Amino acid sequence: MENDSHVVTFAKMAKEMNLGKSVALLLSGLMLMFLIAPIIGLFASVNFPTLHETIKDNQVADSIGLTLSTAAITTLIFSILAIPTAYFLARKKFIGKNFLLGMINIPIVIPHSAAGIALLGIISRQTMVGQFAQKIGIPLLDSPIAIGLAMSFVSVPYLINTAREGFAGIPVRYEQQAKLMGASSTDVFFRISLPLNWRYILNGIIQMFARGMSEFGAVVIVSYHPTTTPVLIYERFTSYGLTYAQPIAVIFITICLIVFVLLRKIAQNSYANS
Repeated sequence: MENDSHVVTFAKMAKEMNLGKSVALLLSGLMLMFLIAPIIGLFASVNFPTLHETIKDNQVADSIGLTLSTAAITTLIFSILAIPTAYFLARKKFIGKNFLLGMINIPIVIPHSAAGIALLGIISRQTMVGQFAQKIGIPLLDSPIAIGLAMSFVSVPYLINTAREGFAGIPVRYEQQAKLMGASSTDVFFRISLPLNWRYILNGIIQMFARGMSEFGAVVIVSYHPTTTPVLIYERFTSYGLTYAQPIAVIFITICLIVFVLLRKIAQNSYANS
């Protein structure tokens, strides 16, 4: 009788586990459909003659080149600033640290049009920064510099947060032992902390680049021309309608997907070889 009760219990557990798996699969399927269905619908509804014309459109090609190159350049430049910042935030304790962390994340949580307005308050021609830039012959508004600043403003928190998490996970004793052996703080950072954290840093760089090249709200405030691809999609939609906006969206999504897959592949290969 005892064996029979164990069998019944195991049968109930197996039934519950199968039910749980079914529910999990159903919920996962719904989530994936929610994410994938709009993209599939976009690709399925595109007008192919218009798509062919759009591929040959120089304005579209120029906007894609501008978007990708500006995102890549600004990601590299701001990485030089963001990585030491992430290390400082991971290692140092000071009054107001939580407030500072909250301020760093503000560009993520506020509407990106508001982020553009905030940035405009710094680089417009009426500000000290804008006037100084004009005097030395560097245009800020309606320029690739403005686009890069807008992209970086909304995307660099991703790199800082990811890198900070990685630095925080490195045992402090590694750095302390190196210092006891005579290594300077700079040597410790470049020879121990940075190499141990490169996976998080690489992941953060990929996130920053991906977020930057897709930015619309902040960019359109500070630079309508030259035109990035997200802004061009909006412009074609408002001027000519969905038929002319869809092909650009399809082309840009395809390129973004290829770039993102390649970056992830490079990251995975780096992980495997380490």
